[in-house]
Amino acid sequence: MPQMETATFETDLSLFKYDNLEQLPPEYRELGEDERTERIEAALDELGDDVVVLGHNYQRREIVEHADFIGDSYQLSKEAAAADADYVVFGGVTFMAESADIITDDDQQVILPSMEASCPMAGMAEALQVDAAWAELTAALDDDEEIVPITYMNSYADLKAFCAEQGGLVCTSSNAHKAFEYAFEHGDKVLFLPDKHLGENTAYRLDMADEIVEWDPWDPESTDAEAAVEHDVILWEGYCQVHERFRESHIEAIRADHPDANVIVHPECRREVVEAADVAGSTADICQAVEAADPGDTWAIGTEIHLTHHLQRWYPEVEVLPLCGDACMDCNAMRQIDPNYLAWVLEELVAGRERNVIEVHPEEKELAQVALDRMLEI
Repeated sequence: MPQMETATFETDLSLFKYDNLEQLPPEYRELGEDERTERIEAALDELGDDVVVLGHNYQRREIVEHADFIGDSYQLSKEAAAADADYVVFGGVTFMAESADIITDDDQQVILPSMEASCPMAGMAEALQVDAAWAELTAALDDDEEIVPITYMNSYADLKAFCAEQGGLVCTSSNAHKAFEYAFEHGDKVLFLPDKHLGENTAYRLDMADEIVEWDPWDPESTDAEAAVEHDVILWEGYCQVHERFRESHIEAIRADHPDANVIVHPECRREVVEAADVAGSTADICQAVEAADPGDTWAIGTEIHLTHHLQRWYPEVEVLPLCGDACMDCNAMRQIDPNYLAWVLEELVAGRERNVIEVHPEEKELAQVALDRMLEI
């Protein structure tokens, strides 16, 4: 594997990390829902406490209805670590399964049902790529200045490890502002990865809007290190393809049709969308807002469409609307966890075969845990 320039461990591009993961066998591809549900439930009964199934909020109904726990990525990883199960089947994307592997016991195996479930945003900040940028940025600093990297939870384990080795940490959408505060207590500048929108919204929250600059590794004109380090907040050019779709016009349309609607959006949305909304918050915040709503209240949700659908089912007394109506789409990566994959990996476990196991390299795991521990300290 390639050796990084500024970090001590070796790593590779995400494309090559999990090339051993397997495709769905042909005999599983045409399962109908009734047969599939029956087989999944039979496998779960057979496995009992040996397996825990995690369903991210953005998974489709056919996945979350079989999940022992439903929630956001880090919350689910903590549930996995607390469970006394030999196998953790994660209905999510690769970086989430990696996070679960980092914080679970060594004798627990984390399984990702589909090899195709790889978050595009996580792939916008590969550790090798960030390492090269880091070398440029740190070389451009004054001798008495330090830059602290922060990576959003939605990143690969090696980037978490990289940030730990460079004195940085991990954050969630709920505690990004605290991560910024930690960084400025320990350094002079922040490099925030990979979601520029969460970074920008956090900088605005901390009254640092004038300190922002973007670093686009795909645009040579955007990677002037000398110019970048004149700013205190350097935002990596990355974004969530779901949340970037939302526009201020969607909020205007909702309010025209539903004048009493409350609008809540995820902080991965564009700055102007967050400014126009009533509330911005994590998936947990969105769920809590609807749960606490009075019967008859209207909430328009600006996040991945499956969570909106779940909330519509879970809280029928509240009018829950997708912010962008029919234009709202699902996450392409989450979609790859087809429920037929869930049936397959569970039946394989019953047969004593482990499929699509996610394992973070021990050195990366140890360093990534340091970055997570720093987050927990704040």
